[in-house]
Parts: sequence; structure tokens; C-alpha cells
Amino acid sequence: MNIKLETAFFILALILLSVNFFWLAKTEKRLKKFFAGKKAKDLEDIITSLSEDTRKLESARNEIQKELSLVNGKLKKSIRGVETVRFNPFPDQGGNQSFALGFVNEDGDGVVVSSLYSRERTSVFAKPVKGGRSEYELTSEEKEALKKAAAKI
Repeated sequence: MNIKLETAFFILALILLSVNFFWLAKTEKRLKKFFAGKKAKDLEDIITSLSEDTRKLESARNEIQKELSLVNGKLKKSIRGVETVRFNPFPDQGGNQSFALGFVNEDGDGVVVSSLYSRERTSVFAKPVKGGRSEYELTSEEKEALKKAAAKI
């Protein structure tokens, strides 16, 4: 009985050894194909070049991120909401020749400019806006222009 067990182990070891030799030969063939015509110095140069390219890409990505942050900061402060409301403050005269212009950024900062037209004269007013509010009293048309401008952001 022991002889059969020893024979089975021997056959199993022989099979495993054959599989290992086959795998080793296949790996050797792949490596020869991969390194065919190449020297260690060539591969070292390629790896060094790839490493340098990776470093340059990382540096460029960091610069782009800084630029993007700067642009986003500027964009947030720029006037992006603009709206015009035309109206007639004097119902007995003319048409909608008067207007209110609202200019605001993302923070609700900006200005509202209004013009009142009458036959005798035209008056223009500018009121600063901070956080969507002005320290000066706003007319309903000016409030509407600011509200519509803020909605466009």
C-alpha cells in the first residue's frame, strides 16, 4: 500500500514539475520577445523618460488647478446678472421711456442704474448694491431689475 502512495506522490510531483517547466518556458519566451533588440540602457532611458513626463504632467495639472481657482474667484466677483425693466413713471405722458438696470455678481453685489424720462428732462440715478440690498431706497422697478438680474446667475 505504501508503494502505491509513494508512486502517486511521485507522479503528482512529476506532473507539477512538468507544468512548472512549461510555464517557465512560456514566460522565458515572452521575456525574450519583450526584450528583443533592446538593451538595459534603452529600457532605463524609457523608464526615466516616462518618469520625467509624469512629473511634468503632475506639475502642469497643479498649475491648471491654481489657474482654475483664480478664474473661478474672478468669475464669482464679475457681473453676470444683467436685467432691464422699462416703465412709465408718469401715466399721463409718453410710453415706457424710463428704465431700471440691475447689474449683480454671484454675491449679489453690484449697482442699479435708473433713468426717469419726462418731456422736460431725463434724470439718471445709480445706487450701489451689496448682498442684494442697497443703503438707498429702491423703487419697485429697481427691486424688480435686481431680482431678475440675480435670477440669471
